[in-house]
Amino acid sequence: MTLMYQAPLRDMCFVIDEWIDAASWWPEVPDWADLDRDTAQQVLEEAARFVEERIAPLNATGDLEGCRFEAGAVRMPAGFRESYAAYVEAGWPTFSLDTECGGQGLPQLLDVALQEMLAGANHAWLMSPGLTHGAVACLQAHGSEDIKRELLPHVASGVWLTTMCITEPQAGSDLALIRTRATPAPQNGGYFIDGSKIFISGGAHDLTENIVHLVLARLPDAAPGTKGLSLFVVPEWLEREGGGRERNGVYCEGIEKKLGLKGSPTCSMRFERAVGRLVGEPGRGLACLFVMMNAARLQVAMQGLGHAHTAWQRAHTYALERVQMRAVSTPPGVSDEPGRAAPIAWHPAIRRALMELRAIAEGERAIGYWTAHWLDVAARHSDALAREEAGQLASLLTPVAKAFFTANGFAAASNALQIFGGYGYVHEYGIEQTLRDSRVAMIYEGTNEIQAIDLLVRKVLPDASTGLGILLRHIRAEARLCGAGETRVRAVGLRLTELADDVERVTYAIKEHQATDPETAYRVADDYLVMFGWMLLSFAWARTLRIATNVDSSDPFYAEKCETAYFFFDYPLAAFAYRRALVEAGLSARLPYIAS
Repeated sequence: MTLMYQAPLRDMCFVIDEWIDAASWWPEVPDWADLDRDTAQQVLEEAARFVEERIAPLNATGDLEGCRFEAGAVRMPAGFRESYAAYVEAGWPTFSLDTECGGQGLPQLLDVALQEMLAGANHAWLMSPGLTHGAVACLQAHGSEDIKRELLPHVASGVWLTTMCITEPQAGSDLALIRTRATPAPQNGGYFIDGSKIFISGGAHDLTENIVHLVLARLPDAAPGTKGLSLFVVPEWLEREGGGRERNGVYCEGIEKKLGLKGSPTCSMRFERAVGRLVGEPGRGLACLFVMMNAARLQVAMQGLGHAHTAWQRAHTYALERVQMRAVSTPPGVSDEPGRAAPIAWHPAIRRALMELRAIAEGERAIGYWTAHWLDVAARHSDALAREEAGQLASLLTPVAKAFFTANGFAAASNALQIFGGYGYVHEYGIEQTLRDSRVAMIYEGTNEIQAIDLLVRKVLPDASTGLGILLRHIRAEARLCGAGETRVRAVGLRLTELADDVERVTYAIKEHQATDPETAYRVADDYLVMFGWMLLSFAWARTLRIATNVDSSDPFYAEKCETAYFFFDYPLAAFAYRRALVEAGLSARLPYIAS
């Protein structure tokens, strides 16, 4: 009994239309002059139909079959190749790409909704095409005219897929240790790439006829450390001048046996005199690749959200059907019958677990989509100051979304499995696969610990950083709007103000301790990010409650929104105080080294 994924279209549209009110701004962008709420909803409905019919049914079967490595080639699970061809034919890879490179030019806001659907339905399937958007942005920004003419159209259309080749056996998060070499190849004006990379998602597969690898390597005269890294584009197959193709020196040496994502090949790659072209300037490879990595981080955040929603959806459906024991109480309007066993959804422990799953998933949807909205504003707004502030805000929110959402996605899968009891531990119900598949998102595209350091050390503490001030201004503005509402909404507004004040106060305390103890920020960064995440969820639910109380209360959708908001502020928000206490404890704590 596998519970099939269903896209949460009503809530997606609520966030886009009412929580963000994106359509009120879209007409100001010339490319979006004809885009309105109805059109956006139609696009999302079509995306949901495709995902539910073509992608979701392959999730369980792809997990059981897995990928096969045969004679240097990788075979994908049954149905993956055909569904990807349909994905390309329908134009989904070009969804939000610029029209300059053959894209449809739709907002990032709509694209993250598509990414959430794909991740929630079949995370393993998403892994192969998942880097397309970031790769296009990287090549468009830093590629030569030859690259843009010869490679970019194939990548943008999805006809060729891409990889990001960074990690090496000795160089995981520390990119300064990368050893892959690039030497000039005078006969073709390019470079020969030699070295090995590991953990390369989609490094080899049979979905497309060519794979374009973006590879970090060192030129002969490169400076040590990350400043000596350059970026190269290395196709698996090269076009011959007289026509036809020849194999480049790119080889897959094997695929990993993994905890999850078994339908996605994680490859060990060898580059042996592989012909590549320089992307951007020598020694600026990491800066060029960061365009791709930034896009990937927000997509990974959507994967965490997708897992959280799938966990909630499956647990909710199961808990309403599973009958066990008499309930202590019954829902309003339901009469109790002596001796009758009740759906487990009626029991307090399960009700609490289900409400927490819903509160986290729906709150994260608002924050994740809001982040994408600011990316749209940063790219398209007519006012330079608005673009700058939007970019700072998106930059601040991205590491929080990546780390907070993925940690919660894994926790949600675990808590949902508990609701299933023993049935959750077997494959037929799907939740154990969600648990396995969700775990890796906390590791890749920069571990969550690195995201926390990025947030606190690079985005918040420097004197020139203004992103936190911009965010707190938005949060306090929402608190003031809540202050004009009914009694419980006013109370939520006051609570939101307190949370913003707490974050600001703790941030100043960290900065003071950092002046005399340079380890402070690194010691408290993880707890600071989680505390920050709970503040963002509070902002999401405060705005949701304010909106929901101003519409027809007879609509069950808005009634459930109010119920969930009240629950959030009454119950799970206690986690904020816990994380704040850990940050404060870490200000003066000392971490001993572990003796060998």
